[in-house]
Amino acid sequence: MYRKVIKELKKEANPIKAKILARFFKTGKGEYGEGDKFLGIMVPKQRKLVKKYFKELSFNDVQELLNSDIHEFRLTGVLFLVAKYQSINRKEIHKRFSLSPHLGESKEDIFKFYLKNLKVGNINNWDLVDLSAPNIVGDYLFDKNKQVLYNMVKSQKIWERRVSVIATLFFIRQKDFSDILKIAKLLLKDRHDLIQKAVGWMLREVGKRDKAALLSFLEDNADKMPRVMLRYSIEKFDKDERLKYMLFRKKY
Repeated sequence: MYRKVIKELKKEANPIKAKILARFFKTGKGEYGEGDKFLGIMVPKQRKLVKKYFKELSFNDVQELLNSDIHEFRLTGVLFLVAKYQSINRKEIHKRFSLSPHLGESKEDIFKFYLKNLKVGNINNWDLVDLSAPNIVGDYLFDKNKQVLYNMVKSQKIWERRVSVIATLFFIRQKDFSDILKIAKLLLKDRHDLIQKAVGWMLREVGKRDKAALLSFLEDNADKMPRVMLRYSIEKFDKDERLKYMLFRKKY
């Protein structure tokens, strides 16, 4: 089944778009996506394949996709995991999706499989993280101990830190802001713009649901926040409010 999916993906390759995506995802020397390879396959095409095959694909098939050095193959693998996880939420059980005869199909299986691939570097760009972390990590941890997120906050690996932030979008949608407010505070000194943007984005999501909660955080932390983080968090404020808080921005 893996080879069938790969064959269909390759049919959608577009060399012109591949060059554009390579620049967009910063694949140059010293950049966060250094060495990543693109075929120029658009996400809607990948989603269409996921919808077509996710009931048939095994964990081993998904692992093959995630092991690839082709960006779109890894993203398709991640989208398969999300689709399978969400099918379990809908109680659509498909026996073929298992790692081995000893591993049943469950949210926990998919969560652990996801973290294993994150750890070894297969989930290694912001689109892979953003399209999966809330739906798998956030959903799974919502009613459980969340220490794994706080461990990832301390990681030297940018994608683990980004997962720790973006996963909280699931909590935020349930109007539970406690973890993102704690994590945001822990990452105030993070120098990577992809982390600053992620934190600012999640804080903005808090503000859309409870502006008082965001204002309280800003009152205590605006003077310590990196400029990018602060700017993202107050993006929905009116012009005068934005100006007020930007006066307290932290420069790096």
